[in-house]
Amino acid sequence: MKRMMSNRRAYAIMDKFPRSRVLVVGDVMADHFIWGKVSRISPEAPVPVVEVRKDKFLLGGCANVLNNIFAMGGLVHLAGVVGSDDTGKRLLAEFAGLCLDMNGIVVEAGRPTTLKTRIVAHGQQVVRFDREDRKPVQAKSVRKILSYIESLRDELGALVISDYGKGLVTRSLLEGIRKVIAGRPIFTCVDPKQRDFSLYQGFDIVTPNHHEAVRAAGEEMLNGLDHIRVGMKLLRQYDFKALLMTRGEAGMSLFEKDGRTRHTAFRTEAREVFDVTGAGDTVIGVLALSLAAGASFREAAYLANHAAGIVVGKAGTATVTREELKKAL
Repeated sequence: MKRMMSNRRAYAIMDKFPRSRVLVVGDVMADHFIWGKVSRISPEAPVPVVEVRKDKFLLGGCANVLNNIFAMGGLVHLAGVVGSDDTGKRLLAEFAGLCLDMNGIVVEAGRPTTLKTRIVAHGQQVVRFDREDRKPVQAKSVRKILSYIESLRDELGALVISDYGKGLVTRSLLEGIRKVIAGRPIFTCVDPKQRDFSLYQGFDIVTPNHHEAVRAAGEEMLNGLDHIRVGMKLLRQYDFKALLMTRGEAGMSLFEKDGRTRHTAFRTEAREVFDVTGAGDTVIGVLALSLAAGASFREAAYLANHAAGIVVGKAGTATVTREELKKAL
C-alpha cells in the first residue's frame, strides 16, 4: 500500500493533540468485565460454571471515546446522560478522577445508567447481559446539553456524536447541534447506530462499520468491491464530506467528496486480534482529535487505523496512548 503520510507529518499532528479540543456527545455507558475459567458444567443446567478470577469496571459508549481522546493527550469534554443509580454515581466518580468538566453531564432520576456486563473465560466471551432503558431522554436534558455545547462552541476543533441507540441521539438533539454550531469551524464526526442516515445529514464525516453501511444504503454486498458502491452512495445521498467505513479484518475504506468522489483503502494494522470491544470508539476518537489538530481526512483516517490496530490487541474496552501510536508508526 502506498504510504499515506510521512512519520514526520504524523508526529507533527500528534504533537498538536495537547492543544486540540474535542467535545464528545452521546450515550454514556459502563462496561463491566468479569474474567474467569471454566472447568466444569453446572449440575443444575447444561451451562458452564465460570470461576471468577478478576473483574473490572470501565468507561463505555461515548465515555470510551472520551477516554481514548484523553489517553492521546487531547483536551476533551463530555455531554451525555446518566442515571441516579450506583452505576451512574460510579461513572461520575471516574469522570471526577479524570478532572473532567462535569457541566455537560445530566443526571436523570429514575433512568438506569446503561451497564453492559461481559463474562469472559479462556479468551472467549461466554455471555453478556445489559441493564438499560432505550427510551428517549427527557426534553429538558436535551436543552441542558445544547446549552453546554453553546458555551463551548468557540473553543472546539471537533465534535463527536457517538450514537449507541440508547435514547440521547434523536432528531431534536441533532437539529439543535446543527443550529448551535452553525458557521463555526468545527469538524462534526458521527459514529452512527440508526438505519436512517438522514438523521445525520450534512455532518462532516460518519464512521459506520460495513454492516451499518449496508443497512443504511438498503443494499447487499455480493462481492469484494460492493463496499465501494455502498460508500459512494451514502456519501452522495446524505451530503457528508467524507465517510470512513470500518471493515473488520479487511481494514477501512475512506470515501471523500471534494469535487469528485475518491476511495482510499487502508489495510488492517492489527498484529493479532484479541478483542474488538470498543475499537470503533478508538477510531472516531483518534479521527476527531486528528482533525482538530489540523489533519486532512486521509491523514486522520491513517492515524485512526493504526490506533485501532493497537487497541484490538488488548483485552476489554481499551485505549491507546500517543506514545504507543508513535511507536507503532
